[in-house]
Amino acid sequence: MSNNFPGEGDMMPDVAMEGADGSVVKPSDFRGHKLVLFFYPKDMTPGCTTENIEFSQAKDEFAAANTALLGVSKDPYARHEKFIAKRDLTVPLASDPEDGGLSDALGIWAEKKMYGKTFMGMVRTTYLVDTDGKIARVWPKVKVKGHVDEVLEAAKAL
Repeated sequence: MSNNFPGEGDMMPDVAMEGADGSVVKPSDFRGHKLVLFFYPKDMTPGCTTENIEFSQAKDEFAAANTALLGVSKDPYARHEKFIAKRDLTVPLASDPEDGGLSDALGIWAEKKMYGKTFMGMVRTTYLVDTDGKIARVWPKVKVKGHVDEVLEAAKAL
């Protein structure tokens, strides 16, 4: 990630996203609690499904560590609702605005390449935010296997 974007020790940008039922959700809504913001490319794709299920399964353990969870992608909220229902997800999801969203502010909405094509997409990244809204830890370019356990240990230690 470029030095132009917030990283560990910086305040998490307070950009509004769409939450359940059209509500507005922002990182500052979670002050007083630790927050895990996990950004993922697309609902209902294999890696994203695994990641969301694993965070859902660990939700109570995160809660015991005073840590809220929020999954974020650029999918519209109607798609999130289908994803939640299909996979029995318990982790809240938010829709990042198409332009000027939180992922843009963090530099993780970036150019990607797959099968010889270049496109804009979400770089799977997780942020652990402390109770004051500062970024305590960043996991860039996340590999899903074992990731939730690592984040949980960091949340407990914070």
